[in-house]
Amino acid sequence: MRVFAYLFLLISAAATYAQQPDNLHDERESHLADVRQMTFGGENAEAYWSPDGKELVFQSTRPPLACDQIFRMPVSDPAALTMVSTGKGRTTCGYFTADAERIIYSSTHASLEQCPATPDMSQGYVWPIYSSYQIYSVKPDGTDLQALTDTPAYDAEATVCPKDGSIIFTSMRDGDLDLYRMDADGGNVVRLTDTAGYDGGAFYSADCSKIVWRASRPTGEALEDYQRLLKQDMIRPSKLEIFVADADGSNVQQVTNLGGASFAPYFTPDAKRILFSTSHHDPRGREFDIFAIDVDGTNLEQITFTEGFDGFPIFSPDGKWLAFGSNRNQAQDGDTDVYVARWIED
Repeated sequence: MRVFAYLFLLISAAATYAQQPDNLHDERESHLADVRQMTFGGENAEAYWSPDGKELVFQSTRPPLACDQIFRMPVSDPAALTMVSTGKGRTTCGYFTADAERIIYSSTHASLEQCPATPDMSQGYVWPIYSSYQIYSVKPDGTDLQALTDTPAYDAEATVCPKDGSIIFTSMRDGDLDLYRMDADGGNVVRLTDTAGYDGGAFYSADCSKIVWRASRPTGEALEDYQRLLKQDMIRPSKLEIFVADADGSNVQQVTNLGGASFAPYFTPDAKRILFSTSHHDPRGREFDIFAIDVDGTNLEQITFTEGFDGFPIFSPDGKWLAFGSNRNQAQDGDTDVYVARWIED
């Protein structure tokens, strides 16, 4: 399965990468220049840079894959894909270690080789919280698989401090979805948040002194609904706000109060602003665009304007490029692709 999928995707990517359209961004997107489409077709997202800025690691569902697997690709040659994960189960959140010698990601493969069942949407739009997700570490070629977590609860959404290699992640090991940090080898686990509600999708600032993440803070009936769904390994992500704190979880500050679904936050290189994706500006809650905001919650600015989804904005280590996921230039409905663009500050 793993070899067949890799060969199929390599051939497909090579055939489509040459078909770059001339214009891939809205003229109002003044912060973006030299936009390049890196993937063509399927569901591709959460593309994160290697420490040297030469590669991206991302998750992808495309034929013949039934659910997400982890790949890495050179920015200069996106067709040269390497499958990092096993090709079994479902995976999420690939990320390079600080020394670039390994990649971490979460996977359900140890519990079930097939893709886990998708949630019942009769309760509305919900996200699955698979208790079979555990965090693994592999070499960049996908060999030497090592488990970093081994709990009966959800462990996922892991990202890395570029300074000391420590890992921040989300876990339900203590009964709620909270942030934790651990050493690069999985040791010295420390809980960082303990407020009722979902805390996830955390990233360090470039100097690792701060963290930024998405969170829900339900109360009353909303809290009862959250706890009811959590017992079924699901959450309802319709109301999420952006928070920041010191790296040890202290000095928590709520950055946004937009009332919609805001997620995928990432610090600008100087850590003075945050890029994130939100649907707050769409009355239907379906149009997601990338916005920027100062860490004190002021100066909200819209960055992307194309129809559909724009999200997962991640700066390259040198701060010159932005990787993001988008529905722009879809080959067919449902496609999400990875893009990179040169960042224009002013």
